[in-house]
Amino acid sequence: MTVRLTVAQALVRFLAAQYTERDGERRRLIGATWGIFGHGNVAGIGQALVEHADVMPFHQGRNEQSMVHAAVGYARQSNRLSTHAVTTSIGPGATNLVTGAALATINHLPVLLLPGDVFAGRPADPVLQQLQVPYAGDVSVNDCLRPVSRYFDRVHRPEALIPALLQAARVLTDPVDTGAVTLALPQDVQAEAYDWPDEFFAARTWAVRRPGADPAELAEAVRMVRSARRPLLIAGGGVRHSRAEAALAEFAQATGIPVAATQSGKGALPYDHPQDVGGIGHTGTATADALARGADLVIGVGTRYTDFTTASGTLFADPGVRFLNLNIAPFDGHKQAGTPLIADARSGLAELTEALVMHGHRVPEAYAAGYRDGKADWERRVDDCFTAADPAARPTQAQVLGALDALVDGTDVVVNAAGSLPGDLHKLWRARSADQYHLEYGYSCMGYEIPAAIGVKLAAPERPVWALVGDGTYLMMPTEIVTAVQEGIAIKILLVQNHGYASIGGLSESVGGEGFGTAYRFRDADGGYRGAPLPVDLAANAASLGMRVLRARTVADLRTALAEARAADTPTCVYVETETADTVSGPPPAQAWWDVPVAETATRASAVKAREEYDRHVSTRRRHL
Repeated sequence: MTVRLTVAQALVRFLAAQYTERDGERRRLIGATWGIFGHGNVAGIGQALVEHADVMPFHQGRNEQSMVHAAVGYARQSNRLSTHAVTTSIGPGATNLVTGAALATINHLPVLLLPGDVFAGRPADPVLQQLQVPYAGDVSVNDCLRPVSRYFDRVHRPEALIPALLQAARVLTDPVDTGAVTLALPQDVQAEAYDWPDEFFAARTWAVRRPGADPAELAEAVRMVRSARRPLLIAGGGVRHSRAEAALAEFAQATGIPVAATQSGKGALPYDHPQDVGGIGHTGTATADALARGADLVIGVGTRYTDFTTASGTLFADPGVRFLNLNIAPFDGHKQAGTPLIADARSGLAELTEALVMHGHRVPEAYAAGYRDGKADWERRVDDCFTAADPAARPTQAQVLGALDALVDGTDVVVNAAGSLPGDLHKLWRARSADQYHLEYGYSCMGYEIPAAIGVKLAAPERPVWALVGDGTYLMMPTEIVTAVQEGIAIKILLVQNHGYASIGGLSESVGGEGFGTAYRFRDADGGYRGAPLPVDLAANAASLGMRVLRARTVADLRTALAEARAADTPTCVYVETETADTVSGPPPAQAWWDVPVAETATRASAVKAREEYDRHVSTRRRHL
């Protein structure tokens, strides 16, 4: 039996019937579709979404990139078992997807992209917004999405949709290969009818694998752990994706091995767990980084070992340090010239714990006592950063985080991605639940926070969701505030005004760039940007987009406003200008290095001094072989 539908109608019907299952939990694979319509998708997918509105929920977006961010936020909060689709027209709508696609693929988070494409039949050539390439007739702007997609296909004929969608679902549900999946859809093909087999639309469940460890690799891993005197475990985002937090806690408790976390892995253990020693690397805690420098075994679980984690190859300083990498992806399992333990994080940790318990293995008590003391000392430093001596004063950024920290519980979700906030959060934030800390730091994409918070809230409507946004990232992409207002999605925005790119401004100063072009200020007499702050009212801007805004001028104001926003059932923004004077102490400085090359020749004293410091750090870098 067959049913006659357009290609777009068949696509929507198929997506509505796809499910995932892991550990007995069954979820719809595509929970909804986001869209902005133009001539490349309005008569095809647009009509299909109206035709089948009963089976496919729809969300109206304001920017194509931000729609992808919302889908990614939803996917991460759903532990990659469910995601959203995003449809755009051809031309700028399609190319606006590229940044979001890169973010999804780098972070191993699934999202389905459905950009319109030029006519397959080429009745007119070129059409509006078509890119013409003299050397190739089959190239469109959608080809920009190839390198940032885990799977790409262009559906030139109706019957080609069947294998394309099956491959798309395979990749979206594969814990190793998942990321952005792009199906480019020529606008004439979208509207073309075809007789589809009924079984194409039958409900289909995609099992998400949990592979266990190879026995020989497991035996070698046990031997390595038992022979180590100063082991350190680094929890990456793979712990979160696998829902391996309980298995990690059991491993840490059984062995006494301390656990540090990457930005994606923070929260894998709650901050008050005895073995949690905080963030690792350039933005890490002094406790974790000191342990990393002295570790003779680094156990990486679900981590990619980015430069922030490894301090650009300078952090793991012990001459005999070895790496044991538990990862579901062989590509990551072999990093740092490590010994791979290729398995799902939860399965692998459970097997490793069982084997070590059988041997009665535990780290020496003196080692455990040392990191416990370091953890207690760091918590005192956090308290000092969070505490404001004068409630009537303007808060520092750390005190803003302290006010929020004092208010939230384990149900709150905090979303951030870029600027100076990720560094402060990684060092200072006290994660109370496994999914409270939502940092996108694989791509560190400015503009992610607000749309991602919408996605998180759609996945967890019962939870308070906070988008922590600096003024720089707010100006990149505030438009989805309109979506939150339109749909009644009660996100909370904490908007921090510090008049520029604080993170890059500080980095610029440290590498001899003198903060050039990083402050939001008028030009001075020398042509630089060191004049008065710009008269920009971001609170008024948020209000003009329909959001309720609470202004906080002091620490006391901030505490009141945050509590009011948390209790609100409508989208609410708390706006605060932070104290940035040099006389005010901030959070502890970076505890490890990050390689940003400095000019090798320069006449300005700041750059010459920065290069001397750079050469000193570079000399400590090593390759682990």
